[in-house]
Amino acid sequence: MYKYETHLHTYPVSACAKSDVYESLDFYKNLGYDGVFITNHFVDGNIGADSSLSYEEKINFYFSDYEKGAEYGKTIGLKVFCGFEMSYMGTDFLVYGLSKEWFLNNPQIIDMKRSEELEYLMKSGALVIQAHPYREDFYIDHIRLFPRKVHGVEIINASRNDFENDMAKLYAEHYGLLKIAGSDNHRGSKAPRLAGVCCETPIINEQDFIEKVKNSKTEIFTLDFE
Repeated sequence: MYKYETHLHTYPVSACAKSDVYESLDFYKNLGYDGVFITNHFVDGNIGADSSLSYEEKINFYFSDYEKGAEYGKTIGLKVFCGFEMSYMGTDFLVYGLSKEWFLNNPQIIDMKRSEELEYLMKSGALVIQAHPYREDFYIDHIRLFPRKVHGVEIINASRNDFENDMAKLYAEHYGLLKIAGSDNHRGSKAPRLAGVCCETPIINEQDFIEKVKNSKTEIFTLDFE
């Protein structure tokens, strides 16, 4: 089976990440992974960019870690794919399948109501997954669910506890939503637990990943180091 990380943050694009793209990719390569999706915090979240930058400048900065990672991945034999973690007051969504050019051409998404933005992303061909939907923390006022505005749910997030993940799985099952798993790794090789998806044939590109998820061609796995 081919193994993939679906939820990875790297520094400096994700301001809260502790590991840069090179250390992170070396870590996954040494574990025998076949690929990773770099899903840094988008310009609406905890991005490590100056707030005074223009939208275009922020997009160029956002893609810088992915672009470095894609080139480095070629040298070490690890496929690197692009994703996004879009945020709304502590409610997050993993988005796959949109290009840098698409974001440069659609600056209006920043001003959209979140439910309208999610619909627009889906109509534009993106796979939209609600990340850790039952996450609780001091900065999250309340849990928000968007069952009619997403394709699926991250039912295992390696950085969250079993209760939150179990609730996410129940949510996905009762609404008939797609299921994936990811690590939400901000710590690179220091992550105590990982989660991801595996499949019988390699993922070629982001669109191939979308098709595999939608057609139940992926399975979920976890790795524990403690």
